[in-house]
Amino acid sequence: QVQLVESGGGLVQAGGSLRLSCAASGIIFRVNVMGWYRQAPGKQRELVATVTRGGSTNYADSVKGRFTISIVNAKNTVYLQMNSLKPDDTAAYYCSGEFYSGAYGGTKEYWGQGTQVTVSS
Repeated sequence: QVQLVESGGGLVQAGGSLRLSCAASGIIFRVNVMGWYRQAPGKQRELVATVTRGGSTNYADSVKGRFTISIVNAKNTVYLQMNSLKPDDTAAYYCSGEFYSGAYGGTKEYWGQGTQVTVSS
């Protein structure tokens, strides 16, 4: 089993910044990819950004140039630096990761509990 714990959400004014962190713990032989998704009230969960073990990144068009995702493999931790925040960025942000946990655990995807980000206008 792998557990993901997010932190860093909160309330910020438009134009401000926040940094989200997500630490994975448990039986982890290798991180394949980690990422952030978000879900606003009444909307479907959407991709924000992902980063592979090798550092390749992928961003939603709506956050390109404003958000930066990074990973520290040695700590099994992913970060999301969010700058120039807009009210439309208001959502619950969820961390996700795909991990290899050995021959017994195999490769599985896990999700965190989410952290709320609220951007006021």
